[in-house]
Amino acid sequence: MLRNTQREEIRAQMAQALKDNDPEAYSAAFDQMADAIAQSVRSDMEKYMEEQTAEKDNQVLASRGVRQLTSEERSYYQSLLEAMRSDRPAQAISNLDKAMPTTVIASVFEELRTDHPLLSRINFEYVPYGMRVLLDGSAQDEATWGDLCDAISKEISPAFEVIDATEQKLTAFVYACKPGLEVGPEWIDRYVRECLYEAYANGMEKAIVDGTGKKQPIGMSRQVGAGVVVTDGVYPRKEATVLSAITPATIGNLISQIAVKPSGKKRTVDGVIFIVNPADYFNKIMPATTILNADGTYRRDVMPYPMDIIQSAYVPEGYAIIGMANRYFAAAGVANGRIEYSDEFKFLDDVRTYVVRGYANGRPKDNAAFMYLNISGVAAYRQEVVSVDARTPSSNDDLAFFDLSGITLNTPFVKGTTFYTATASTGATTIVTAIPGEAEQTLLIKQGSTAKQNHSTLTLAAGSNVITCKVTAADGSTNQTYTITVTAS
Repeated sequence: MLRNTQREEIRAQMAQALKDNDPEAYSAAFDQMADAIAQSVRSDMEKYMEEQTAEKDNQVLASRGVRQLTSEERSYYQSLLEAMRSDRPAQAISNLDKAMPTTVIASVFEELRTDHPLLSRINFEYVPYGMRVLLDGSAQDEATWGDLCDAISKEISPAFEVIDATEQKLTAFVYACKPGLEVGPEWIDRYVRECLYEAYANGMEKAIVDGTGKKQPIGMSRQVGAGVVVTDGVYPRKEATVLSAITPATIGNLISQIAVKPSGKKRTVDGVIFIVNPADYFNKIMPATTILNADGTYRRDVMPYPMDIIQSAYVPEGYAIIGMANRYFAAAGVANGRIEYSDEFKFLDDVRTYVVRGYANGRPKDNAAFMYLNISGVAAYRQEVVSVDARTPSSNDDLAFFDLSGITLNTPFVKGTTFYTATASTGATTIVTAIPGEAEQTLLIKQGSTAKQNHSTLTLAAGSNVITCKVTAADGSTNQTYTITVTAS
């Protein structure tokens, strides 16, 4: 637009010419106004055209997957490219006084949270500066009534477990060939972010599925919680429950186990995921969950209960994991926001290796949220009406797990070993947990002669307390009884 001061000056000249009744002076002033307006319009139009061209360029770049950089990001990548081109990259990068802008890292983790099949489903947080997380570790998970501030300190101490999100190191490598360093900041940004995405996605997925807990997160396949024996930092893998057929009865029985917290309280089940090795998906799960529609088309991944089937190469073949995705917590970030030169890998002379060091941690929020399954015997779905021999029901009556919370048995549980002893205090409470060895088994739990629900709380009386679990196999007749005798004094 025309500058206000210039406009006011010309307007004053025009006004004076009118007062003086001087047509020539008025005409000259008006010509100045017209020239000034034309110059202003031309300037605005040129600016507009430049902006339109830049906008179109941005749209074209965006359509090609190129993210538009902030001024801070552009400055960082230009400095990084200069350092990478150096004949002495280790020294040049170590002297680079610039940290990767948090917007770059945030965009990578946002893509992980929204695009990755598994990470987008779990409770996954980006923690740029590190974070400690409190997980509920108590059996009591509801509000209680009492005097104001009464016994607050006594209740809080055992109620939470602290997870340090910066505890485990996660390192990503970025490989850059020397000729590729001639590209501009936008393209090196895309390259770096995609390398980081793949590195963090694979590293996090492997740990989330089957991490041992030793210098890495604890996987969904592992046992967690009180009473779990951790050997040299490694959490034991859960005993696998056999799933031989995908039916409403078998899947319903499995989910009924997930629907009970370790505290024995019931919970609503939602967001169920079924994680399986890609080979097993196509050989077993896809044939078992694909049905033929009346119009001749097929519909796949049809489960008896709503759930997402996720393929992961980190699940061992012959096994699967079922559970509630939001009951797994994970957090990750980048330690110092810097890319460092590394000479650990020297495959080719024209390839340089760079490292981004981060941190991550994660674990299931409770031990009942996920189940480890043996799917080696899953049969394909049969929809057509044919005369077939009935499947011989299984005679397996072994439990996968039997435990009393807070009580140490005389020997760790082993399926097939049916008698255990333990000691406790009179009046102590404990939660009984029995996990079936096969999805079609039925369980009958008793304290003495009184039937109890699975995951219910038992109160121990003075003397001998006999807790039993009768396991009846799918054939309806084969059975055995597991017994834990607790002497309370």
